[in-house]
Amino acid sequence: MATEMMMDSSDLATSDSPKHKQPTAPRSWDMLRHDIKQKRKLLLTLASRVPSSFTFRTVDTQLGPHTRLYFLGIPQNCRENTLLYVDIPKATTEIVPGLQWKNLLDSFQASLSNGQLSREEQLLRERKRLGTYGVTSYDMSDGKFVFPACNSLFTCIDSNVLSEETVLPLFINTSTTGARLDPKLCPKNTDLVAFVHCNDIWVTNTVTHQECRLTFAHKGLSSLSADPMTAGVPSFVVQEEFDRYTGYWWEPDTKKSNHYRILYEEVDESEVEILSIFSPSDVKGVDEYRYPRAGTINARSSLKLVEFVIGEDDQIQDNIIEKQLYEPLCTFFPWMEYIVRTGWTPDCKYVYAQLMNRPQMRLSLILIPMECFIPVAMDTDVEMSDYDYNMNYPPLQVIYEDFSDVWVNVHDNLHFLPSQSCSEVMFVWSTEKSGYRHLYKVTSKLKNCDNYKSALDLIEDVLEPDIIEEIPLTSGDWEVINKQIWVDTDKKVVYFIGLKDSVLETHLYSVSYDNPKNVVRLTEEGFSHNITISSDCSYFVTVYSSIQQTSMSKIFRLCHGRRGIVYTETLGTLMLSTACPEYQAPKLFNFDSTCGYKLHGLYYEPYGCEPGEKRPTVVMVYGGPQVQQVTNAFKGVRFLRHHTLATHGYTVVVIDGRGSCHRGLKYESYIKHKLGTVELDDQIEGLRYLASIVDFIDLDRVAIHGWSYGGYLSLLGLAKHPNVFKVAIAGAPVVSWNLYDTGYTERYMNIPEQEDENYRDSSILTYVDRFPDIENRLLIIHGLIDENVHFHHTSTLVNALIKACKPYQLQIYPNERHGIRNHEASEHYKTMILSFLQNNL
Repeated sequence: MATEMMMDSSDLATSDSPKHKQPTAPRSWDMLRHDIKQKRKLLLTLASRVPSSFTFRTVDTQLGPHTRLYFLGIPQNCRENTLLYVDIPKATTEIVPGLQWKNLLDSFQASLSNGQLSREEQLLRERKRLGTYGVTSYDMSDGKFVFPACNSLFTCIDSNVLSEETVLPLFINTSTTGARLDPKLCPKNTDLVAFVHCNDIWVTNTVTHQECRLTFAHKGLSSLSADPMTAGVPSFVVQEEFDRYTGYWWEPDTKKSNHYRILYEEVDESEVEILSIFSPSDVKGVDEYRYPRAGTINARSSLKLVEFVIGEDDQIQDNIIEKQLYEPLCTFFPWMEYIVRTGWTPDCKYVYAQLMNRPQMRLSLILIPMECFIPVAMDTDVEMSDYDYNMNYPPLQVIYEDFSDVWVNVHDNLHFLPSQSCSEVMFVWSTEKSGYRHLYKVTSKLKNCDNYKSALDLIEDVLEPDIIEEIPLTSGDWEVINKQIWVDTDKKVVYFIGLKDSVLETHLYSVSYDNPKNVVRLTEEGFSHNITISSDCSYFVTVYSSIQQTSMSKIFRLCHGRRGIVYTETLGTLMLSTACPEYQAPKLFNFDSTCGYKLHGLYYEPYGCEPGEKRPTVVMVYGGPQVQQVTNAFKGVRFLRHHTLATHGYTVVVIDGRGSCHRGLKYESYIKHKLGTVELDDQIEGLRYLASIVDFIDLDRVAIHGWSYGGYLSLLGLAKHPNVFKVAIAGAPVVSWNLYDTGYTERYMNIPEQEDENYRDSSILTYVDRFPDIENRLLIIHGLIDENVHFHHTSTLVNALIKACKPYQLQIYPNERHGIRNHEASEHYKTMILSFLQNNL
């Protein structure tokens, strides 16, 4: 069928003025590449001074308490992250306008760039979306640090906070070969460092240099299919879709002893499909990954403990004990599919876990008594009588359940409060049951079942929560952000990040959990804030910015006045806004959509545009769930590509439509079971509204461009609305949701066999015949080692385009995912985009 026959008359674009003009005079490839490099220098200027990963530490000295703030940052004249610190003034009378950044580490930083990242480290960087190098993470306890760098582990001690001398990082010796990932200091004994090596948990003593393997799940076989077990490493789906990147947890420092315990997740991927991806660095030419496509079998997880003892000689004793639940969790919860969160309760009497079902419409918060863990094998030195398999085990406790007819979004808003009774548990929790995420103080009854013997004798109501009290701490048509909360149990105050004052600005708020009357905003309006609070809730640091101003940072003291009112005192400035005259910030706009919501967008004006002159426009789209692009925060770093296009004379438009986050569950739910439908309607309506209030948008020359979900919508935009979008540039696009992973796809689309028609309607392959027959309207970009939106999506689309005789251009990057690992590749694909637009829009 001819393309013209498929068009909707409502798609026809109009133009008010005949005054059309190319954005700039045509430029050669080398000229475009040079301009991209110059813009990259701007990026480095803007990003290099933004600190991150803050940790407060207060030490009692002969001069009184002294507080030091550690963080990651890039010193001047350096290109990589390192550990830095500032000393915080003791009182407001000592306010320092600009606190001096000081290097914690001595001059070993230059050697960090020499290390070749392992495959595991590269993949973890991709999943965490890391764009910096050097020291990118660290763990600190009592002034001792451990951090990974150049494929190795290092430790150092900041023993004297009154001294400004740098400290020497020491290499942690090992007998292993390969990467040591996710290092963590033991809270009870900072000489002990645990890490993951070859998918098992190890521990090393940094003083005695003893190294010990604690788990033996992985066999180290060369065949992926023959070695499916891991310990301490979450499955791919849990990392990628549920944002949990660790799989083991030290027991907190509740009692001083020589006994140590680590809770960990053991993952069995034996039934997960193996995906082969081209790898030019591999001898075989392919890499193999476990990847569960929608509708296929997921990895199976179980919770275990490993226990060991440090002897009087400071050596780890040989009688290491591995423990498992006396009955698997699936016996108690047959509906369970994912362990999305887990850890220890503060008193270490329980392990807690958040369990999710496969449709992600049910989540249970459970407590597991320590007595429910028994040795895996009895061929240890443990006496059999100590672990009677026929004994009466205490029951597992379900202390809260969340249900939704849309989906349950995973969160980190959990804090256990001091118990008022041994028969109940009290905690701060968040849920979206009101339609918006809000905080609640929950008190649940702990059940005592004397006749409870085994899972086979399970009484149904034992596994139902018995809520004594559930008090809302926040409410309204706004959201609490689903990340960390901080609780001051002395003052009975909860601190959280929320959007109460504006959906475009994140702020720090406080509320009393003892008398929750007023929610108090503690950060300055007109900016979006990224907050870290000290463990004792005495200080906080904010990195904040606006659409017009680059990132700034200040340190505050949290103070308490009469009637429990919380207020702040400024202690110092960590970073000032950077002047950037060559950067032209975007402008925010909003409009009342026909869908009944006020939608928000932003746009970059084209450089050098004369009054009344029409310029081509690029709609930069993501459009999918879990992302909010339009905020009152500085965009010069993340949206540098948008700025580059504007400097070349293009109008750039970004719109957050239905399905995006932070507007409530109903707003998100418009895409349920129908991905790729309402998102484009909102983009087109927003584009036309903007064209009605500014005079420089040429609706006859509009491109759509995005990556991942944005790549998917770019393809749909050209296929479904070819008279709105003249060209499409699709980066790493999802082509068929049948090819994408379980955790993401099934949340929004359900299992394929139950939603076959909806999967078909949401697939790009359904609309291949509607792509234009004219050449140079479609550019597809994909990296061959993308383990998330793998290249099979693009190869499937290309085959379909060829069969339908539809023209396209394809750019492949053999060693890249999104082109972010290699600066040269990044510059190349950005140049490719500019060249394609220059020649075809």
